[in-house]
Amino acid sequence: MTGFGSAELTVGSNQIAVEIRSVNHRFFSPSIKMPSGFARLEGDVRELLRERVKRGHVTVSVRVGSEEAPGPQIDFDRVALYAEQVALLQKRLGITGPVNLDALLRLPQAVTSECVTADPDPEDVLKIVRHAVEEMDGVRATEGKKLTTIITDRLNAIEAAMTRVASRAPQRVLEQRDRLRKAVAALMDGAMPDEARIAQEIAMLADRLDVAEEIARFATHISAFRSTLDTPPPDGVGKRLGFLLQELLREANTTGSKASDGVIVTEVLAIKEDLERIREQVENLE
Repeated sequence: MTGFGSAELTVGSNQIAVEIRSVNHRFFSPSIKMPSGFARLEGDVRELLRERVKRGHVTVSVRVGSEEAPGPQIDFDRVALYAEQVALLQKRLGITGPVNLDALLRLPQAVTSECVTADPDPEDVLKIVRHAVEEMDGVRATEGKKLTTIITDRLNAIEAAMTRVASRAPQRVLEQRDRLRKAVAALMDGAMPDEARIAQEIAMLADRLDVAEEIARFATHISAFRSTLDTPPPDGVGKRLGFLLQELLREANTTGSKASDGVIVTEVLAIKEDLERIREQVENLE
């Protein structure tokens, strides 16, 4: 699901800023960006995200800077150490000439856009990350409610269509029975038909056309779908709803293939279209 959260915290002279963005993804896929000095916290941030996000691509950006010295800063101690190392390397390789200052300033962390006067407590960094995650969760929850409303509307339409299928099914069997009787009478050309044989054929026909089991299973899956939306399991609703959609589509296809009736086939096509619309929305749910 898509979401955004941000938070800031001032600790001493350091300003900690966190931004978190999430977009749809089938699996949990975090991307964490923070100053190199705080790389040790990446595992903690990842676990914090995993507790709140079951699936989705989540990008976390952590910035730590100083209010007292904003803007680009040269790390003089680091550059001096680089210069000593380069001079030692030149001596070992027998290379003469001065150390190139431009080259030194291009080395990692020689110039930074942030100046941290003292390392903030790791708990302070994690605290502000939690605040940003909570804000993102609020955005995601709001979106989830909207998507649930859309899905529920489609479920209502599907149930109404399946109710019409259930109402049409018995009438279709009777029509097929009458059609069979007329066909036999035409073939017999006025002779007396074998009623026992006709009754047997009608029974076989009714069995082939019977969709009561499919309709009952469809209703069971719809009920489970609604229950999952109303009471989400701890591991999220996405995977379970995806599975239920597959089962609903299977029952719809079977109903359509057994129908031999234009009215039922039309209803089944409408049901499949709504199931596809729901599937598109379920991919956005966690």
